Amino acid sequence: MKEQRRSPSDADRALIEQFIDALWMERGLSDNTLSAYRSDLSGVAGWLAAKGSDLNAAQRSELLAHLSWRVSKGATPRTTARLLSSMRRFYQQQLREGRLSVDPTAQIEAPKLGRPLPKSLTETDVEALLDAPDIDEPMGLRDRAMLEVLYASGLRVSELVNLTMLQLNSRQGLVRVMGKGNKERLVPLGEEALGWLDRYLIEARPMLMKGQVNDALFPSRRGSAMSRQAFWQLIKRYALKAGIDKALSPHTLRHSFATHLLNHGADLRVVQMLLGHSDLSTTQIYTHVARERLKSLHAEHHPRG
Repeated sequence: MKEQRRSPSDADRALIEQFIDALWMERGLSDNTLSAYRSDLSGVAGWLAAKGSDLNAAQRSELLAHLSWRVSKGATPRTTARLLSSMRRFYQQQLREGRLSVDPTAQIEAPKLGRPLPKSLTETDVEALLDAPDIDEPMGLRDRAMLEVLYASGLRVSELVNLTMLQLNSRQGLVRVMGKGNKERLVPLGEEALGWLDRYLIEARPMLMKGQVNDALFPSRRGSAMSRQAFWQLIKRYALKAGIDKALSPHTLRHSFATHLLNHGADLRVVQMLLGHSDLSTTQIYTHVARERLKSLHAEHHPRG
């Protein structure tokens, strides 16, 4: 049987507006946030009205039924959690105002929110990003080397910009990284990244340093280590030049590094060591990304996908 919905009663509409006004006075929330509260509570009130009830007469079982109904209509755990948060804040205010003696949301558990899957680029996107710097310029050659090292190693951006000459072992093809918690790890770079590094160190770094003495592997225009924020701006600029319109984060290439390794059959524990994760569960989130990629490939190419 199809669920019926009605507009909130005048009494409930007035209660909601009083609640919104109180939030604005107490917390100075944005118009968008207040609009979200109004929409959430109006939806609950309209659903209750169709059942012959109202906000301040609602029982825990009725509010649970409403949440279940929303889930059946496709509400995500995050949307459901936000709705429950709106209801809780409303009923807490009703308690403070003395309109209720019991909070009907008190014993309702919020849905568990899984960690959001990290965003990664396709291998084609990565190639376009790596090709974006102008390697005929010293700064462009430096940026190409940085991007190559970042994608080849899975370093955190903060680890990359703070690399020193002493941490690079070109002969063995390794960088020695001091990660979170002062934990040291050795990370291989691969021939492609090493080739770009060697070219950068010979052709570009001496021109950038201009005779200055500094141990930074990738110096800024001033000859000192680049900031994390400055490199993030570089990535955004090169992504725009490469025609990549996906949402990026400072860790996008790190996420891509891990995802592409798993897509090509790397062992999860090896990826864990390369990323410098102390707990395997932190690395396991990338298996979900790889699994989704496999599912999409299956759906696209399998005759019965």
